[in-house]
Amino acid sequence: MSEQVLKTLKVGLEDRAYPIFIGHGLGSLIIKSFTEHLGEGKKVAVLIDDGFSEKAPLFVKELLSRVSTLKLPSGESTKSVQFLSKIWDFLASEEVDRTGVVFALGGGVTGDLSGFAAASYLRGLDFYQVPTTLLAMVDSSVGGKTGINLSAGKNLVGAFHQPKAVFIDLDCLSTLPKREFSAGMAEVIKYGLLGNKSLYHKLLSFSKPLNSESKELPEIIETCCLDKAKIVESDERESIESSGGRALLNLGHTFAHAIESVAGYGEYLHGEAVSIGLICALRLSRMSGYCSDADEKILESLLQSYALPVKLRFDLCSQALMNAMQSDKKVKAGKIRFVVLKEISDAFLSSRFDTDQVLKIWNSVGAK
Repeated sequence: MSEQVLKTLKVGLEDRAYPIFIGHGLGSLIIKSFTEHLGEGKKVAVLIDDGFSEKAPLFVKELLSRVSTLKLPSGESTKSVQFLSKIWDFLASEEVDRTGVVFALGGGVTGDLSGFAAASYLRGLDFYQVPTTLLAMVDSSVGGKTGINLSAGKNLVGAFHQPKAVFIDLDCLSTLPKREFSAGMAEVIKYGLLGNKSLYHKLLSFSKPLNSESKELPEIIETCCLDKAKIVESDERESIESSGGRALLNLGHTFAHAIESVAGYGEYLHGEAVSIGLICALRLSRMSGYCSDADEKILESLLQSYALPVKLRFDLCSQALMNAMQSDKKVKAGKIRFVVLKEISDAFLSSRFDTDQVLKIWNSVGAK
C-alpha cells in the first residue's frame, strides 16, 4: 500500500486527545498500529462491515491477515442489542482482555456499534475508528458518541467513548455507491448550515456536485472534521445549555431520527433522513420569523443536486412521528428541543414550539 498522509488533525481532550489521519493508502499506517499492539502482547479485534469487505477484498485481505475479525451486516438494523451481544460473545471467544483493542472498519453503523461494544466490554477497551463512508468520515467517527437503536427510537442506548485515533483513508470512498455518497453530503451540508458559512457558500459555488473523485473533497472532509473537533472540545458530553454546544450538531436530526424510526430502520439511509430533517428545521426557523423563502429554495436545490430527498417518499403517520420525537435524547422536562437557524450558519436551540406548529412542518413534507 502506497501511503500518503495529507493531513493530521487533533481532537484536543487532554488525556483523551487523539489524532485524525486523512490521506490515501492508510492501510500501512493501520497495519503499523496492529503490529505495535500485537508486539506488546495485546489482542487486536477488528469489527468490519460486510458490505465494505466485499467491495474492497484486496484491502481487507492485506489489512486483516494477522488479527481476529468479525463481519457485521451492512445497514441500520445492525445497530441493535442482538449484534451488540454477538460482538461481546466474539470478544470473549477471542479471549480479549482489558489490554485488548478494537478497530471499527466501516460506516457509521459499524463505528457506533463497535464503539459501544468497546465502551462496555470489560468496562472499556481502547478502540480505533476506520471510517469507510463519507458520512462516517465527516461526522460519526469523530467525537466519541457510540450507541445502538431501540424500537422506541434511535441511539437511545450508548456511551461517550473517545477513539484512540481515526484513520480516514480517502481511497475507501471509491467503494461507495452514489446513494451512500449522497447520504454523506447531507452531513457536510449540515456543517455549513449550523455554523460554517464559508463552507456553505463553497458547496453552492461548485459548477457540478462533488463525487468521490472530486479534487475538492479532501479539503471539505478536513473542514468538517475540524468543525466537529472544535465543537467536541468545547462540549464533549453535550452538557452546555446556554449556547447549545454539541447539541447543535443535531440540526435536522430530531426530525430525521423520527423518520428512521417510523419508516423502519434501513428504509431511509441516515443522510437521506437528515436531508428531509434539514428542510424541516429550516421551515421551523421560518415559522419563527428567521431565514427566508430564498434560503429554503437554495437549500432544496443544493440537497436535490445530490439526489437527496426533500420530502417523504411515502406517507408516514404524523402522530407516529410526533410520538417518536418524544423519545428523542434532546427532550427536556417533556419538551422537545429543536435546533433552528437565526440565519444560515447561525444555529440555536429552542423548545418553544407547540404540537400544532410541529405537525404543520411534518405535513409540509408529506406526513398525514
